[in-house]
Amino acid sequence: MNTPSHSSPLTLVAFQQLIRDRYYATDSKRGPAATFLLLTEEFGELATALHANLPGKTPTPEQRANLEEEFADVLAWLATIANITGVDWEKCVQKYTIPGLVQGVKD
Repeated sequence: MNTPSHSSPLTLVAFQQLIRDRYYATDSKRGPAATFLLLTEEFGELATALHANLPGKTPTPEQRANLEEEFADVLAWLATIANITGVDWEKCVQKYTIPGLVQGVKD
């Protein structure tokens, strides 16, 4: 497995592949439904971390680090679900990166 170094940017493709290389064997056995439940658990943990980091609050360094960790966990579980359902992230995000593909999306 080729793990990107911290000095180079990590692309969506590389991140999805990294998650696939590390977790696919286990995650594919669990299946998408059970894996989605784990993702929802991570959303709850992210919500809790966001609450500690709301504007006007002064989060501790530990709370800030936890917020970043929870964002990473949500992305990892989302990549896992994409992998076990055969969804290519790079293709998916083209609706936002290729002019004219996004229709009816409002900011």
